[in-house]
Amino acid sequence: MTDGSGGRVHGDAGHVSRNEVDGTVRGTVVQAGAVHGDVHFHTRAPAQAVPWQLPPAARIIGRTAEMAALEASRVRGLRAGRGTLAAVSGLGGVGKTAVALSWLHGLRREYPDGQLYADLGAHSPAGPADPGGVVAGFLRALGVAPEHVPRTFAERVALYRSLTGERRLVVLLDDAASAGQVRSLQGTGPSLVVVTSRRRLAGLVVDGGTALNLEPLADDAAVELLGATLADGRVADQPEAAHSLVELCAGLPLAVRVIGARLAARPRRGLATMQRALAEERNRLAEMSIPGDDHDVRASLDVSYRGLPTRAARLYRLLGVHPGPEFSGTAASAALGEEAEGPLGELLDANLLTEVGEDRHRLHDLVRLHASDTAAAREPGPELAAALRRVTDHYLAGATRAEEVVDPQHRTLPRDYGPGPYFAPYVGDDPATALDWLDRELTNLMAVIRGARPSGVPTAAWQTADALWPLFLRRKSYQHGRTAHAEGLTAARELGDVAAQCRMLTSGGLVELDAGGHASALRMFEEAARLFRGVGDALGHARTLNYRGLAHQRLGEPERAATLFGRAAEELPAAGDVRAGGLARLNLADVALADGHPETATEHAEAALAVLRDAGDAYNAARARTLLGYAFLERGLPDRAEEHLTTALAELRRSGADYETARAVEGTAALAEHRGAREPARTRYREALDLYVTSGGSDSPRAEAVRERLRRLEDD
Repeated sequence: MTDGSGGRVHGDAGHVSRNEVDGTVRGTVVQAGAVHGDVHFHTRAPAQAVPWQLPPAARIIGRTAEMAALEASRVRGLRAGRGTLAAVSGLGGVGKTAVALSWLHGLRREYPDGQLYADLGAHSPAGPADPGGVVAGFLRALGVAPEHVPRTFAERVALYRSLTGERRLVVLLDDAASAGQVRSLQGTGPSLVVVTSRRRLAGLVVDGGTALNLEPLADDAAVELLGATLADGRVADQPEAAHSLVELCAGLPLAVRVIGARLAARPRRGLATMQRALAEERNRLAEMSIPGDDHDVRASLDVSYRGLPTRAARLYRLLGVHPGPEFSGTAASAALGEEAEGPLGELLDANLLTEVGEDRHRLHDLVRLHASDTAAAREPGPELAAALRRVTDHYLAGATRAEEVVDPQHRTLPRDYGPGPYFAPYVGDDPATALDWLDRELTNLMAVIRGARPSGVPTAAWQTADALWPLFLRRKSYQHGRTAHAEGLTAARELGDVAAQCRMLTSGGLVELDAGGHASALRMFEEAARLFRGVGDALGHARTLNYRGLAHQRLGEPERAATLFGRAAEELPAAGDVRAGGLARLNLADVALADGHPETATEHAEAALAVLRDAGDAYNAARARTLLGYAFLERGLPDRAEEHLTTALAELRRSGADYETARAVEGTAALAEHRGAREPARTRYREALDLYVTSGGSDSPRAEAVRERLRRLEDD
């Protein structure tokens, strides 16, 4: 500034501003009586302090992969000449802040200009922190005097970005409510910004950030964490109890630490004692707290629940009645009673739900307990009962549809559904896909069967077991089949439903027969025969002839079996079931082949094939062709054998029936061996062995027989 004479005035001044309303001047001013020459104002920049605000770091266990992923994102940013933004999300208590702190504390030398920390209070009773206040705090930490902190949010952000533009800072924004809350706090330049949140902050990924979602710890890491928390040798001395404990904690670090702290306070208490206390589901969450302390698993989950929108909160509660650990979006809609896609997304974003596959979701074990407890406390009893019935109907309808696809010839008894609304799943339009659906949902279907009687819908127990029958036979799920039919039979007896009892006895007897319980199966078939006779059901009684014949055949009584099969072949068509008569002829062929009469076997199998083909029973027609292949091979007619085995194999592969496919593959292996093609024979025997093991276990008789054929080929 000059006075027109070329003189100068030197002075220091800070920021100067004038209030447009009252004309007052704010900031530093220079007063001079006379000015000579130019006036130069030298504005002092705020002193740049070096803040070290990060809270202390706790020991981290079992997070090597996660830490490596974070470090890789940082290195990528450095190579690109930019800073790094990382968003760490996960269920409350999973250790998001602990992982972030452990990583960031190890980078102090890499970021010498300081560390900033803010708790954004996403779930604070007072509400999330105001970004403007957070920026003001950061400015003060960076050396800006309180009176120089700009008044408007935009000015604060601008100054913050100016001050951080060239600095290598670490910034930890803890417990963020949304991407919008933290977007203005990222700064610029080479800084490393880490955001933790219970929500998945997809918006930060759009901004160029890296997302890391933390899952609960694996069992071994959780045991190590329990040992580190106790630090007294009890975990090493009682390893089995330690593993059981962390399984009950479902790998959630907060739960493991709380249980460890409670045990540490009682040095004479055994781990098994705590395990027994946690074993009761209704008490588990209550045990996972420290009185008078804020380390409380239930309270942590309460915080996440309270942040849910209304429909998502209701879905969360109603998922507490879902009988199994995993479910599809359609099952969630059944629980809610309306389309659930939006609420499901909210639960996923809140990390109260985990995706475990395409359209497959899972509640963490402790979250499931919390959802169930919350439902019991906040949902009227009739609402919970209605939700459970809708879920039950969802699985019953799916299993029934799958049964129709897999075995359209199987007589489906009537189904009893609730008032709806209905949300039937899509199970596929071909047998293999439908069987895969049954396999995938088997845990849920078994849970439906076990829970049907206690929940007041016993019909669902036997009807679901009935619908699962094709799976039990074709995929050889013996133990599940036994359990399902035993529960279904109990329900049918309680209901006094004779038709249901007979179905459970005959279908369950076939499962028992395949599982090796031949005498038990015979007793079940004979009981069904008595019930059919008692109600005058001639057709039902005739069907038991086939079943009893199978039991006698497995018991090593082929003559008795052949007699019963012969009667069935005559009585069933006369009683109106031509197809079942064809199955009796197929069983007669099997007996004849086993007795060394391939010509007789051929005659019966060809008759069976004609009947089954006319009945549209492609699966059993393929079984007849497999048997014909074996019979023609025994008769020294390999070309005829190949014709039937090839056709059978193509159909059985489509059906998804591993055991029967293995029988056909084994037949092609025997055919190759008969023709002297040793290497193709070995290849096909190995395939057959794999299928037998898949369908019946490594110790199944057929698997051992194929192993013997392979050994013989290797020795020759």
